[in-house]
Amino acid sequence: MNKAVTTTSLALALSAALAVAAIPMTAHAAEKDKCFGVALKGKNDCKAGAGTSCAGTSKVDYQSNAWSMVPKGTCEQTTSPTSPTGFGQLQEFKAKSA
Repeated sequence: MNKAVTTTSLALALSAALAVAAIPMTAHAAEKDKCFGVALKGKNDCKAGAGTSCAGTSKVDYQSNAWSMVPKGTCEQTTSPTSPTGFGQLQEFKAKSA
């Protein structure tokens, strides 16, 4: 019985530690935005259109369907020469002609 109590206590303590450890990651993610059109070639955090898999797969600088995580509220103030507005976008966009 003593062994069962110890095992249960250990499992509960581990679960609590993992839950507490996840809180900063969740809070950190909430302080960032996905910003399309600001990543340099091969430096995107994820999504880069057809034929690519994820992080680091953008084919050109400022690819309109590739995003990088940026501090919340800064995306639409970050320069993007391919964007119709000249700045990053919170959604994928159609790149303007050069």
